[in-house]
Amino acid sequence: MVIKTIDALTLQKMFLAGAKSIENKKEYINELNVFPVPDGDTGTNMTLTIMSAAKEVSVMANPTIEELAKAISSGSLRGARGNSGVILSQLFRGFTKEIKEYKEINVTVMSNAFQKAVETAYKAVMKPKEGTILTVARGGAEKAAQLVAETDDLVYFGKEVLKHMEDVLAHTPELLPVLKEAGVVDSGGQGLLEIMKGAYDALLGKEIKFDAVPSATPSKEVQINLESVNSADIKFGYCTEFIINVEKEYTMNTEHDFKAYLESIGDSLVVVSDDDIVKVHVHTNDPGLAIQRALTYGSLSRIKIDNMREEHNEKLIKDAAKLAAKEEQEKKGNDVKKAEPRKEVGFISVSIGEGINEIFKGLGVDYIIAGGQTMNPSTEDMLNAIENVNADTIFIFPNNSNIILAAQQAKDLTENKNIIVIPSKTVPQGITAIINYVHDKTADENEKRMVEEMKKVKSGQVTYAVRDTNLDGKEIKQGDIMGLDDKTILAVGNDISDTTFELIQGLVDDNSELISLYYGAEITEDIANELAERIMDEYPDLDVEVHCGGQPIYYYVLSVE
Repeated sequence: MVIKTIDALTLQKMFLAGAKSIENKKEYINELNVFPVPDGDTGTNMTLTIMSAAKEVSVMANPTIEELAKAISSGSLRGARGNSGVILSQLFRGFTKEIKEYKEINVTVMSNAFQKAVETAYKAVMKPKEGTILTVARGGAEKAAQLVAETDDLVYFGKEVLKHMEDVLAHTPELLPVLKEAGVVDSGGQGLLEIMKGAYDALLGKEIKFDAVPSATPSKEVQINLESVNSADIKFGYCTEFIINVEKEYTMNTEHDFKAYLESIGDSLVVVSDDDIVKVHVHTNDPGLAIQRALTYGSLSRIKIDNMREEHNEKLIKDAAKLAAKEEQEKKGNDVKKAEPRKEVGFISVSIGEGINEIFKGLGVDYIIAGGQTMNPSTEDMLNAIENVNADTIFIFPNNSNIILAAQQAKDLTENKNIIVIPSKTVPQGITAIINYVHDKTADENEKRMVEEMKKVKSGQVTYAVRDTNLDGKEIKQGDIMGLDDKTILAVGNDISDTTFELIQGLVDDNSELISLYYGAEITEDIANELAERIMDEYPDLDVEVHCGGQPIYYYVLSVE
């Protein structure tokens, strides 16, 4: 078979096939993440990014290449999640810039588009790192440039480019020692290769059925059921809701077993399946058990955990008043925001967990974007937040290293406001940055001050391992408790408190003055206070603060300053 040109219809099929290909492999790609944490999400982020564009592309009837280019570029840019998703969107952006002027694509145009894609993606990353998706993309572009002089057959061209990209991917562990130690290739590079394989199969004429990813929003019927459940008597302390993006076999028997398990740890149960989406609602005293079981079926999104126990009547009344005011404001919609007087400075923060949300609100944050470790918000989420904050200058605190690029991309897409992205990689860094904002200083002065103060914060997180691995000289078994700092795993054990204590020992030095603990949904206040007392006994000269974070999956988020 020889194919010398690709028309718009063929390009449309190729793009949708590429999207379907990575969707089918996203769980495998997730498992390639170096750290065996329960929210390794490269495959999920790349899939959601390309699917954002694929939904637009799939409904286009007889499009031109220019129309396809616009849909692919805008859809992926706005839907980009995580660093891998943002880089993927930039690859698409560069690629579509090159092809949009043509009615058909030949080998020369395809090669030039590859070069433009790589050039655009590298420019988007402040410090490009080799051994990543960028390296694999560049390898493909270099091979494409070489093949232009050898052939005009896109079938041969595509086969050779894919073969070379596979070779480059296989060598990524030699460029990034951490990949070699973990025994994996780069997950982002693998994701890009899966997209290319799907597109190539479509070029060869393989029919690949594309179904748009179902909406994660529950149906009206489900919402009504949830309302009736919420009105039931409270028997368990935490109202837990989340959506499972099913990535493994999920049959009627699977659902029956899952429901039986949830009933054994709680009540007020609703489990509703819709193709590859499962909406879950349960009241339980241990949300982490429900979350851990759910993660065996796929990745999670829209996690919400509310503590329903009443501690003081006064607090209950106050919270009810706040909720009523919030609901009233939401009913009025964005027009309320636009009607408010425009202010000089506003703040947007990514956060997860009711306790951490309240801390950010108390520090003056105008808009909370739900997300973080368990679900990276998209560029679109950032743009919506920016739209809702009526201010001339807006500071964004991503609070996760995998969200910074999406925030930066939202900044680049915003024209009528001055957006400043403070590159906070953790929640404690974000809190420290906001605390150090000074009202009578300029935006530039505050940016410099916040970034400098943020550097003084050492952050840690405590969670569990989802697979066996060896990393940084530590043998890790599935289910082990892990204490991580900003770069690596510092502590591994079987007990949450002991592992957290060991992590803190690895972070404290002679300059340390304050330790802050933010305990998650699975940790009680009493257990957190017991750990704090143990820390104070070990470090009597340091101040120790305990806060309710309410975050899922991570038992503790902590900082040492």
